[in-house]
Formats: sequence, structure tokens, C-alpha cells
Amino acid sequence: MTCLLPDPAQAALARLSYRQGQIVPTAGVAPGLTQCNMISLPRDWAWDFLLFAQRNPKPCPVLDVTDPGSFRSTLAPDADLRTDLPLYRIWRDGVLAEETPDASAAWAECPDLVTFLIGCSFTFETSLQQAGIEVRHITQGCNVPMFRTNCACRPAGRLHGEMVVSMRPILAGRVAEAAMISGRTPAVHGAPVHIGDPAALGIHDLARPDFGDAVEVRAGEIPVFWACGVTPQAAVMASKPPFAISHAPGHMFITDIPDTHWQV
Repeated sequence: MTCLLPDPAQAALARLSYRQGQIVPTAGVAPGLTQCNMISLPRDWAWDFLLFAQRNPKPCPVLDVTDPGSFRSTLAPDADLRTDLPLYRIWRDGVLAEETPDASAAWAECPDLVTFLIGCSFTFETSLQQAGIEVRHITQGCNVPMFRTNCACRPAGRLHGEMVVSMRPILAGRVAEAAMISGRTPAVHGAPVHIGDPAALGIHDLARPDFGDAVEVRAGEIPVFWACGVTPQAAVMASKPPFAISHAPGHMFITDIPDTHWQV
């Protein structure tokens, strides 16, 4: 496969299209550039979340934290976190109240929001593709399947909840290579948390993901599960903060930072 060179102009164009109202999952967009999950919480809850992320670094690897009330990130200084993701979720008392392509009005409700940008497994998908490992949800043009699990995160302050995972079917003979490639980027979830039997994670039907879309799992393929940055949304549902804004699963914040920045 031809090596894909990251082009920050692609990230800027994608963010502009989302600001103008385009709603699409971001897997495969602006290849080679880091994508992030997002969770914004009132300042009163920010310390709890920072501690939650520190105690659960696999699903919640923090890449940036804003000042209270700020909608700017050093990962893409010209971007607006209120408008430059394709789709947002607005949470009230732990309940999903709304999905919207523009979070400006909701942002104004809570002037001291602290925003956390969290590593995303989309970041290592370019490397998987460059190695010739198919990423099925990109091939099928849909969202990645994500599942709530029976794995409890370590609580922190008022926050608790279970880990969410994303799933990619990988040919059995290439699972070790996929694990090695993703393992080079621990800041964006790193190596898989589970390989094989979904039931071991409390997942009973791969055709019914909790978030995203189901993908085909073919003969000779093994389901491989990575920790997922939708985990903070599971914590919001379980812990019921009064207000929160998040990305909609699969609709990420595309940054100007090359994926290779996070490789070790």
C-alpha cells in the first residue's frame, strides 16, 4: 500500500465541512492525523474526571485539557470545539438529551466547561492499513462498532462506570501484527484489551453494538477489542453529572497532529 502522508490542510477542510453542517463518521478522514474523543464537564467535575482518566489510562488517555470556558485546543489552535466536530451529544443528569451538529448554544449554558480530548483508536488505523490489514468499518463505509463491557473502571470521586471497547475483525494470522502496530501508540489506547470470545467481556451479540454500526465478521477472522474513548460517556450515564457535552460516538475531533507523534 502507498504510504499516506498526513496533510493538515485535510484536517482543516474536514473541520470546516463539519462547521457547515456535514454529519459523517470520521474514520478514514484526514489519514495520518490524530483524532480525539471529547468530553466537556463543569469545572466542579473536572478534577474528578482528571483523576478518573489517570486511574483508567487505557480507555481514557488524555491528550489535552482546556482552561475552564475555553473552546480552543493546542492540538488544532484554529479549531472551535463547539462547532468543528460532526456531531455532539448533550447530557443532562446523565441522560442523553440531544444530538446536534453545533454545540454553541449548549456550551453557553455552562460558561466554566473544562474539555478533555482523549486519544482515539482511529489514530492507529492508518498504520494498520499501511501494513495491509483491512479496517472493516472503513471498507464498509460505516461507523466502528462499540460495546459496553462487564469491566468496571476504577472509580474516582463521583465518577464510575464500565469500560467501552471498539471491535475490529482481523484475520487470525495477522492479529499479533495488529496488536504490535497499535501497541506502538499507548497514548491512543495502544494494544488490544481482549482478543477472541466476546462473552468474556459480557458482549453477547456482535451484530448489536451499543454504539456505532455492526460490521461483517468473516470466516477466518477473530474479533479484536480495543479500549474506547466512549468510556467517559458510560461514566456520565452511570454517575449523572448535571451537565456534559461529548462527541457522538465515531464523530471525532480531527487535529493537526500527525499520528506518528504518539508512537513509542
